[in-house]
Amino acid sequence: MVVIRLSRGGSKARPFFNIVVADKRVRRDGACIERVGFYNPTARGAEEGLRVALDRVAYWKGVGAQASDTVERLLKQAAAKAAA
Repeated sequence: MVVIRLSRGGSKARPFFNIVVADKRVRRDGACIERVGFYNPTARGAEEGLRVALDRVAYWKGVGAQASDTVERLLKQAAAKAAA
């Protein structure tokens, strides 16, 4: 099964997450099929905190990929930001 989930990067106490499309059997930070965005929870000021390629996410969902709960929440934020 293909899932859309977060892959952790960054350093200790400074997390950075890539939003990736990956096989469910692959470990969290392992190989991915495609990187569709990122999430930076510690973004300050003018730094960009969230970027998602919504067209690619729609494609992957269309072919059966399932997003994790956290990614679903982030996608709703990104869609609201794009609509505004």
